[in-house]
Amino acid sequence: MSGGYKIYGKDLIDSEALKQMEAAMDLPVSQAGALMADAHTGYGLPIGGVLATQENVIIPYAVGVDIACRMCMSVFDLSPDKLGTSRTEFKTLLGSNTIFGIGATCKHHIDTHVFDQPEWTATKVIRSLRAKAYSQLGTSGEGNHFAEWGILTVFEQDDLLKIPRGNYVALLTHSGSRGFGNDLATLYSKIAIEKHPLQGLARQLAWLELDSDEGQEYWIAMNLAGDYASANHHEIHEKISRALGQTPVRRLENHHNFAWKEKLPDGRIAIVHRKGATPAGPSNLGIIPGSMTQDGYIVRGKGNPESLSSASHGAGRIMSRGEAFRSIDPSEMKDFLLKKGVDLIGGDVDEAPFVYKNLKQIMNEQKDLVSILASFTPKIVRMADPGRRRGKR
Repeated sequence: MSGGYKIYGKDLIDSEALKQMEAAMDLPVSQAGALMADAHTGYGLPIGGVLATQENVIIPYAVGVDIACRMCMSVFDLSPDKLGTSRTEFKTLLGSNTIFGIGATCKHHIDTHVFDQPEWTATKVIRSLRAKAYSQLGTSGEGNHFAEWGILTVFEQDDLLKIPRGNYVALLTHSGSRGFGNDLATLYSKIAIEKHPLQGLARQLAWLELDSDEGQEYWIAMNLAGDYASANHHEIHEKISRALGQTPVRRLENHHNFAWKEKLPDGRIAIVHRKGATPAGPSNLGIIPGSMTQDGYIVRGKGNPESLSSASHGAGRIMSRGEAFRSIDPSEMKDFLLKKGVDLIGGDVDEAPFVYKNLKQIMNEQKDLVSILASFTPKIVRMADPGRRRGKR
């Protein structure tokens, strides 16, 4: 414990992230917190930070810029051998049915029911962003967003997972609420900073009261962004499933940039922000990815009160994007992927396997937080085009 909150894998976390978490815990509105082992420096709250605030308070930057960024997996009852014997086909499925990049749009949609929700007319801000959200449905961003084929190995029978033990082909995607969520985060973070100006590391941890007009607007918008992010993944998965000619036997997903109203271990009601952290209550299934050459995991939460029923959301970075561009030779990355048997479509050195922590170490630090039910081994990875991304750095 540190300052009344639990740190998992402290030796794996950079000093700036620790300072950011201390600043968050020192806020007058903070009630409790926890820091996951994959944590690293972010805007305001560190990525991997969990922060519980007073019931009436929400912090936009403690949710994150990509509101409701999430994982989604479709599991197919296919032999993993197909990722070898039909590798070209599976690569084509990813290349033809995914769209990546800032501002990327999609003209053809399968299911737009999410736009029937009345919340799209709830506020002027949401109404102004509806057209952008519609145009970006079924797309993914840059950075660490991906779509990948891999081998899922289920080794624990579980009443929540409901997949028999065995090996499967699985599609895993990582994306969020696109420009819609980004614009919401930018606007309401600015409003929060104007309403509650803070200094130093706490500056980006300004909050909104939920009984204020702005707080209510943000809460409605954040929850709508969550529904939209889920629909965005489903659009991608459904297009690929149809092109494959297969119906998944199971689809599972979870947010990791969001805020929930929850009861704390001491009985208080709080707003629990999980920025780059996976909900890990006893009824929660979670997907924790590694890197493009590291196995990821499907987990079931244990509801540990010290972590506020949370777990890591991945391996966590050990190298900034700028440092990666300066220090990693693209040919070194290419050779490493070849050695590991991974095909990469797009991508760049800022997402090289070398920039991430060892996920096995992360998982070892959170044995009290989750039970591992299955592993996922990436084989074919699709990310944003490297040319565009280098221009954005």
